[in-house]
Amino acid sequence: MAYRLFEGKQHASSYWRYRISPSDHLIQHVLDFLEKHKGRPFELAVDVGCGSGQGTLLLARHFASVVGTDVSPAQLEVALEHAKEPNITYKQCGAEELPLADSSVDLVTAMSAFHWFDRPRFLEEVHRVLKPRGCLALLNYTIDMELSYPDCCSHSLSQVCKEFYAALQPHRSPHLGVSSINLYREALETIPYPHKEWQECLWDRKTMPLSSYMGLVESFSSYQALLRDDPQEASRLSQDICHRLMSVMKVTSAETEVAVAVKYYYLLACKPQEA
Repeated sequence: MAYRLFEGKQHASSYWRYRISPSDHLIQHVLDFLEKHKGRPFELAVDVGCGSGQGTLLLARHFASVVGTDVSPAQLEVALEHAKEPNITYKQCGAEELPLADSSVDLVTAMSAFHWFDRPRFLEEVHRVLKPRGCLALLNYTIDMELSYPDCCSHSLSQVCKEFYAALQPHRSPHLGVSSINLYREALETIPYPHKEWQECLWDRKTMPLSSYMGLVESFSSYQALLRDDPQEASRLSQDICHRLMSVMKVTSAETEVAVAVKYYYLLACKPQEA
């Protein structure tokens, strides 16, 4: 079954404000793979589980047309508020039933979403909608982000972050297992296409206010589960972690900018010409 999460308007707004999107460097890996195996022109891309649309906007720079799909009306409402590009369309639907014609899509992406889908059904649907030599890109990043700040002990910052992640681990969805990466490795083995690429350690570094880092972690499903079960404990945990990080950094404002290192992994696959 597919899992429906992140559907409230407040959570959707938090997604837009705090969720990070892949860097241009990472998107270029996807485009290079597509160009190598299919070639240009890049006509139609579909961003499945698009949420509030950050990844969809990235694709719009490179394709004649982009469709973002999600099950959540609230997420799509936020996405539409920020979709100024004329080549973007959003559709509400499940990942397993895409409102697209057979063999019509150059690229299907799922950015930090594939692990919530009914994965076998989704992969069947991807096969249906992809053109011959069209490509699939499954991107995700781990919760184990690392912070750094000038003249500050990175090990001490990382230790506080690890305690944050460890406190959230019991609230992680059992569906995800110990690590979501295993679900992507499983897909790597089950997708029958001969041309595939796997990368499980690509670091992307971003600078953001400490408050945005906190907002990012608070947008994760594990923190949201804790927030639903025990709002006071969720608030206490977040405030404690933020104050401890500020103490290590020797700053008094959560708006102080920090460098956040995010570890991505991705799976790329090309549908054969004869399929």
